[in-house]
Amino acid sequence: MKVVILAGGLGTRLAEYTDVIPKPMVEVGGQPLIWHIMQLYGSAGFKDFCLALGYKGHVIKKYFLDYRRLGSDVKIDMASGKTEVLHKADCDWLVNLVDTGNETMTGGRIKRLSHLVQDGTFFLTYGDGVCDVDLNELLEFHKSHGKMITMTAVRPAARFGELKMDGDRVQSFVEKPQLHDGWINGGFFVVEPEFLHLIEGDETFLEREPLTKALNIGELMAYKHDGFWQCMDTKRDKDLLEKLWLEGAPWIRPKSKGS
Repeated sequence: MKVVILAGGLGTRLAEYTDVIPKPMVEVGGQPLIWHIMQLYGSAGFKDFCLALGYKGHVIKKYFLDYRRLGSDVKIDMASGKTEVLHKADCDWLVNLVDTGNETMTGGRIKRLSHLVQDGTFFLTYGDGVCDVDLNELLEFHKSHGKMITMTAVRPAARFGELKMDGDRVQSFVEKPQLHDGWINGGFFVVEPEFLHLIEGDETFLEREPLTKALNIGELMAYKHDGFWQCMDTKRDKDLLEKLWLEGAPWIRPKSKGS
């Protein structure tokens, strides 16, 4: 089962890094965020990836082209130039790297991957967020309702403390609570190939016409996830993910058998 990752956006709110590299290549714990996302799927047994590249896509291509060599122990004969891999990098992913255009919108990028995903159900996510959602449970939920697309709904932590007031008097204060209302799109989807027909072309945003059309015809379902979720839109988000990585990386799930 294929996993589509949208990895071609400009990432303008992370310009401190994205002037040089694409947002999915911004590092957390010494590895690019896209590696963390792929680990989520790989640990659940889903290892066939399609990366929709765009802005500075060559950086992502180079990372994967060099992954085995740089992630392995190597012996080099400096006289002859002969190299020998002593210990191979522990990774068994299949990675399709597809240039979907610098200016293409999110929906258009998916459309450009039609030839790779039109034969069956596929996962879809963005290249800028991590989550501890159980992907096998998400898939089972999707299969159970038989609709065209499932969106993972999350309730992120508020950016600021929450005050409850009685006039001018503070009744309670909670530092950065999880929001109890207002579910948002968490970006971890399961999609049937029929959804591709709802996407017009390169200028189509996934989050606008296609999802609205699916909603209007009763083909959009939500899988509610109360666990960890965090995007990386700003340097503040990046710094938070670094802190969480040092504390044990709450997005890492135990390995399980996928399908």
